[in-house]
Amino acid sequence: MILSMTSYARREARREWGTLAWEIRSLNHRYLDLSLRLPEEFRPLEGTVRERIASRVHRGKVECSLRFQPSGAVTTDLTLNRPLVERLIGLCVTVNGLHDTPGTVDPLRLLAWPGVVESGEPDLDPVLAEAVDLLDATVDELVATRAREGERIRDMLLERLDAIDRLVSELRSQLPALRETQRTRIERRLAELDIDAEPGRLEQELVLVLARMDVDEELDRLQAHVQEVRQVLDRDEPVGRRLDFLMQELNREANTLGSKSNASETTRTSVELKVLIEQMREQIQNVE
Repeated sequence: MILSMTSYARREARREWGTLAWEIRSLNHRYLDLSLRLPEEFRPLEGTVRERIASRVHRGKVECSLRFQPSGAVTTDLTLNRPLVERLIGLCVTVNGLHDTPGTVDPLRLLAWPGVVESGEPDLDPVLAEAVDLLDATVDELVATRAREGERIRDMLLERLDAIDRLVSELRSQLPALRETQRTRIERRLAELDIDAEPGRLEQELVLVLARMDVDEELDRLQAHVQEVRQVLDRDEPVGRRLDFLMQELNREANTLGSKSNASETTRTSVELKVLIEQMREQIQNVE
C-alpha cells in the first residue's frame, strides 16, 4: 500500500474545561520536515507530539498546530500576599497624613498591585492527557486520508504500466517486419549506387547496421522495470524514492529507444512511452 504525502486532518474535542483542536497539514517533501505550533502551557508535549507523528508519517512537510480555548473550569487558587498588603496600607496612611484631604484605599486598585494576589499553577494534567488522545485520532485521520489518496495514485500508475506493456508488446511484434524493411531499403540503395560488393562483406555490413538499430534489450529492460514497479507498489513501506529511481530508469530506456529509431513506429512508441513515464513521475512526487 502506498501513501500520498498530500493530506489534511482536523479533530476537535469539547470538554468542561474548554475546547481543544488539532490541525495537521502535509505536503510532499524529500524527507520528514515537521513544524509544531503549541500554546505555551502545552510545550511539555512537544517531544511526545513529534514521536507520535514520526512513528506514522515518514516523509513530507508536516505542519501541526494545537488550539486551546479554556472555558474557565480550569481554575487556580488565589492567595493574598498579606504582608505586602499591610505595607501598602501603611504607606497609604502615611501619605494621607501628609495632606489635608486624605482619601480612602480602593480595594480593587490595591488588589491590582503587582504581587498582591498570587495564583498557583492550574491542574492541566487532564487537558494534556486529552490532547495526546486527540492527537492520535487526528494522526489516524491524516494517515487514512493519505492512504485513500495513495490508492488513487496506485490505480493511475497501474493504468500507465498497462499502457507501457501494450506499447512494448506492439513494438516487439513489429520488429521482424521493421528489420526486413530496413534490410530491403539498404539493399535498394546499394543497387542504386551500382556498386559491386562482395556478398559476404555486404552481409556483414547489414548485420552491423541492424545490430546498431536493435532495440530488443531496451524492450526487455522496459518490461523488467515495469514488473519491478508493480512489485514495489505492493510493498507495505515508504516507496516514493524507489519509484522515483525506477521512473529515471524507464525514461532512460525510452530515450535510448528513440535514439536507435529508424522507423516512425519506433519513434512514436518512444514518444508515447515518455509521455506515460512523465505522467507517472508527476504523481510519484506525492508518494511517501
